[in-house]
Order: sequence, then C-alpha cells, then structure tokens
Amino acid sequence: MAADHRTLSHKKIDGDNLSTAATATEDTPLLRSEAVSSATPTPRAASPEAPREDDEGSCEKTIGWRRAVCIIISMWALIFLQSSNMSGMTMTQSIIAADLNAYENAMWFTSSYLITAASVAPVVGRLAMIFSPSSLILMSAFFFALGAIVASQAHSFAVFILGRVLVGVGGGGVMTLAMIFVLQLTSKRRRGVFVGLTNAGFTIGLSTGAVVYGALLPTIGWRALFWLQSPVGLLAGLGVYLSIPDFVIRGSPNGKSTIQKLASIDYGGAITLTLTIVLFLYGLSDSIRGIPISASLATLVLFVVTEYYVASDPIIPLAVLRSRGVLLSCVSQLGFMAARWTLLYYAPVFVLAVRGLSPALAGSVLIPTNAGFGSGGLIVGWLHVRRSGSFWLPCLVSLLFFSATLFSLSFLSNATAPAWLYVCAVFLNGFGTGAALNYTLAHLLHLSPSNAHFITTSLLATFRGFAGSFGTAIGGGVFSRTLRSALTSGFNDFDGTDDLSQARKELVTRLLGSPALVFGGDLTDSERAIAVCGYEQALKILYRSAAALCIFVLVVQAGTGWSEPATEGDEEDIEEAIAEHSGAMEA
Repeated sequence: MAADHRTLSHKKIDGDNLSTAATATEDTPLLRSEAVSSATPTPRAASPEAPREDDEGSCEKTIGWRRAVCIIISMWALIFLQSSNMSGMTMTQSIIAADLNAYENAMWFTSSYLITAASVAPVVGRLAMIFSPSSLILMSAFFFALGAIVASQAHSFAVFILGRVLVGVGGGGVMTLAMIFVLQLTSKRRRGVFVGLTNAGFTIGLSTGAVVYGALLPTIGWRALFWLQSPVGLLAGLGVYLSIPDFVIRGSPNGKSTIQKLASIDYGGAITLTLTIVLFLYGLSDSIRGIPISASLATLVLFVVTEYYVASDPIIPLAVLRSRGVLLSCVSQLGFMAARWTLLYYAPVFVLAVRGLSPALAGSVLIPTNAGFGSGGLIVGWLHVRRSGSFWLPCLVSLLFFSATLFSLSFLSNATAPAWLYVCAVFLNGFGTGAALNYTLAHLLHLSPSNAHFITTSLLATFRGFAGSFGTAIGGGVFSRTLRSALTSGFNDFDGTDDLSQARKELVTRLLGSPALVFGGDLTDSERAIAVCGYEQALKILYRSAAALCIFVLVVQAGTGWSEPATEGDEEDIEEAIAEHSGAMEA
C-alpha cells in the first residue's frame, strides 16, 4: 500500500464523541465498545487528538455510540428486508400464482430475485471502490423500495417479475455492502463476532420473514406485504447514509468527476458476467435447456477475454482469482451455500405439503435452523476466531458436520418421522452452517494478502449471493422434475392409464406451483396421499443430491491448503491490482 495510507489527519467532531486517527484502511477498526475505548488512555506526551493503537498495531479512530446504534439498526432493517424476501415468498407463492395465473412459472418468483441479486453483487463491489459505499447503500434502498411498489401493483406475471428484479438489485447491494461495512468498521480481533452478528441478522430475516409473511398474508393480503416494505427500506437506507461520517468511508479521492467515474466502469465485463449467470441458471432451472447453457459458456469466454484484454479497470481483478486459495474458497462457498439453500427454501414446502400445517406455522420451521445458524456463527466467532491465521481443519470439520445433517434430512422429510427429530436436524444444520461461514471467511483472509482483503471478501460475498440463485434454480430443477415424475406416475397408477387426462395434467401443474393445495385445496383423500408421496420422494432426492454436492465441496475446501499458495509473481500482480484501487482502500 502507498506510504500515505497511514498519514495522520487529526480531527475532532464535537457532540458525537468522534475521535480521529489515521486515514481508515481495511484493517482500521471504527466500532469499539465503550469499555474498550475508555480503557485505552491517550499517552500524556502525545497530542490529545493523537490516534490510538489497538492490540494489533493498527491506528484507530472511533465513532460515537449514537452513530453506531443508528448504523447497526438501519443496516439490520435492510438485512432483514433483503433476507425475508427469500423465505417469505414460499408463504405467498400459492396465492400470487393464483392471482396472476402463473402456476407453471411460480418458481421464478424467488429465482428472479436471487439471480438478480447474485448478478448485481460483483458490480456493487466494484462500484464501492469508485463511489462512497454510504451513497451506494442509499441507492440500493431506493431500488428495493421501487421494486416493492412495482411488485405490489402487478396484475401480470411480467410486471411482477420486473418488480422482483428491481428488489433484487437493491438486495444484492445490501448483501455486498453489509460485509464491506464490517471489514471497514471492525478490528481483526472483533471481526469474527461482527461477522457472526451480520450472519445472525440475515438468518433472523430468513426465519422470521416466512413467519411474518405467513401470519400477515390472510390479514392484509400479499400486495400490502410488498408495498409496506418500501417506506421501511427507504428510511433504513437514509439512516445508514446519514449516520456514517464522511471521513470513515468515501469513494476514490482522485479528483475525478462523477461522469469520469462512471466512464471508468467496466460495463463490458459487468454485462457479460451478468449474462453468464442469468443464462446458466435459466438453462438449469425447471427442465435442462441446452441452448442457454451453451450461450452462458460463450458469454463466460467473452467475459474472460474482456477482463484480460479490453477492460482497463476490470469488474473483477483476475489477478486475485489466480490465487489458488482465493479461487477454491469461492468455489467451495458456492457449493456449500447452494446446498444450504435446499433446506432454506424447501423446509417450509415440506411442512406445507407433507405435514399439512398452515402457512403461518410452516414458516416457523425456519426458526430452529436459523437459530442454530446465528448461534453457530456467534459461538465460533466469540470463542475461536479471535486471531489471524489458518483455520483449515475447522473448515473441513464444520463442512463435514453440515453435510451429515443434510443427508439425515433425506430420511426425516416424511410424514412418519418424529417432529422433534426433524427440528433437531434442521437446528444442527444451521449450527454447522454458521460455524462453517465464520471459519471459511477467516481462512480466506489468512490465504490472501492483508491489503487484498477488501477485494477477496467482496468476491466471497458475490459467490455466496450467487449460491442462493444457484441452489434454488438447480435444486428447484431437481425437485420439480422429481415431483412431476412422481405425481405423474402416482396418478397413472391410480387411474389405471398410461397417459394423464387433461384434468390430471392441470392438477399436476397446480401442485407443482402451489404446495399449499395439497391440504388447502379440494383434493380427495386418495389424491392427497399421492401428492404427499410425491413431495416426500422429491425432498428425499433433493437432500441426497445436496449431500452429494457437499462431498465435492469438502474436496475443494481441502485444496485451499494451510497457507497462501500464490507465487511471488502472483503476489506482485495482486499488489498491482490493489494499487489500482488504492483510493478505495485509503477510505
């Protein structure tokens, strides 16, 4: 990093208890507990406004507790809205599909949001190195609010998907910027705890979102559920924007105008990367389509060519990805979280279609798994991830534990398994997830140069966001194909025919798009039994496929190694890539 990264800029803002120090870098902690701040006296010989050194030797300046509280509450609100849009859709999918007559396309209610969020994440990470992240969080809140309004007023499938796409743009920004703020505002020693707290915020939204959607849906309707999110999102974004001081995080101070900054964005890389993600996931969703998958490979090649030979400032610095530890960590995170999403999305479906509970109670199945998620991340961050260094073995142990609980769910996702045993399994799955996320992030930071943490962590967040759409699209394809086959075979045997009648075909289509119809529709007892068996079979195949994916994840994670595998030349390339973005790192 440039020598002036730690140039002191003494400054004090009265009324907000803001002390000053060196210009903040990625390692500069800003959020401190009041006890720690008071326990660190300023040396008598030094200036009263001199910077303090933390226990790791990094210069530190603090922000007042009022600002800290506003930032935490506002970001928590945005995180809750973003994550609740993932799980809440399972509770509203049936009635929206009925209102819009979109049973066959119901899976796109969630996939469109997740695909957009994953596509936007790397772009937001790059924009955060050009513009102020506090400004970007405000823009993310605006897109989220706009999308919520559009979706709430939709009377056709196309308009509703447009709203979901706009919400996804905002959600992708929140997902990426949340981790950026953690890196910028915390020290290494406290980072594990704050990562756990951030993950806990996401998991609270995932668990309670489904419950809230299910409880409010019969009272206010699905349209109000969406437009009510608009003012909350705008206020939360404004709260973060106004709470973060200008000297904490700002864009590149290179004197460029906004137009010049916009002109420097790698639009070609952003477009080709987005097309690659969208085409690939579209080709694997529902039924496998060869043309979109082939097209995604072509756009991937075009993206690589653009980043290497065309873009002067790539959307993703490929020099960073040439580090084996960074690349394998990202791939492992993709497979791991994709497997996790099979539980997050289909656990409420299991309770609706197999157990026959109401939408409000069905959403509550995510409470134990996300309670485990939050506690796992917090316990690991509090007790173990309190240092820099390798966490290779804990990564493998936590991932193996996660895969074992996922495999057990293939035996427990049926109507005859004890309910308490199912709840224990989903809780332990969440605990393993929270622990693994904290360990893998800490290990990635160990594998990459310290001044590359901003970029590598953004990449990990990108792959993690991609995993949501990857898991629901591919997992949804496996689930839908298995369910369709099981329902078709069941009704053929019941009717004693080789081909389904038109009425049966319509029933199969409705059951595919609306799991609530199994117990909430007008099915006969025999039809309901066939539907329940179909869902049990689909869930068993889904979870076993996800567990098989975890074996691949273990091998990939093991390949990251104990220490940074980059050669000296790779290190120099990484240093050059970071130097190009030194303005953002100086912030």
